[in-house]
Amino acid sequence: MPKIAVIGLGRFGMALARQLARGGAEVIAIDSKANLISEISDDVDLAVRLDATDEAAMRSQGIPDVDIAVVSIGENFEAGLLATVLLHRLGVTRVICRAQTTTHAEIFQQIGATEVIQPETQAGEHLAHRLANEHIEDFITLAEGFTLIEMRAPREFCGKTLATIGLRQKYEVNLVAIKRQESKDEDGLTTTSERLVAVPAPTDVIQPDDLLVLVGSDRALSRLPSE
Repeated sequence: MPKIAVIGLGRFGMALARQLARGGAEVIAIDSKANLISEISDDVDLAVRLDATDEAAMRSQGIPDVDIAVVSIGENFEAGLLATVLLHRLGVTRVICRAQTTTHAEIFQQIGATEVIQPETQAGEHLAHRLANEHIEDFITLAEGFTLIEMRAPREFCGKTLATIGLRQKYEVNLVAIKRQESKDEDGLTTTSERLVAVPAPTDVIQPDDLLVLVGSDRALSRLPSE
């Protein structure tokens, strides 16, 4: 499992560190506030109170050896920048930064952050997608204006073949895969498992519990049935 440093234990950093630890990652949690370190110390492999801009202190805790570092210092943007630069100097190959604004995100990218996330913005986008179409379960932005979505099969599609629905011709979207629930009876017990139809054929019939993985422009995806 990866060794991950989470720097900054606000609500986002605290939740991230705990979830990573529950998932089996080796987590080093870092913050300058003693009360936050005390709060998380029992949940992670190592919780350390230190200044993340202090190179000697970071080296002393083995930060150069981590696989990933997440900088989630929300209150002090300057400290976040300095910590990011230091992590590069220490040789950390993957540095993920949390940004509160688009401007902050651009600056983090300019100083070499591997990835920049904006949780509040992304949560808003996710909610907007779900409100616009209640069938959407998840989505990934691929590029400006293009998205991959996981969508519960609309009633209008159920019982029809892909050729009849005409996703590409009518809606200008591509079906990448179908996640299909299948039930099996063994020794009087019914078990349900998910099967991935990786290359759907034109003759495949959409079933009511199918989860469709679709790719297209945001404009095209917005025209999919929402009932």
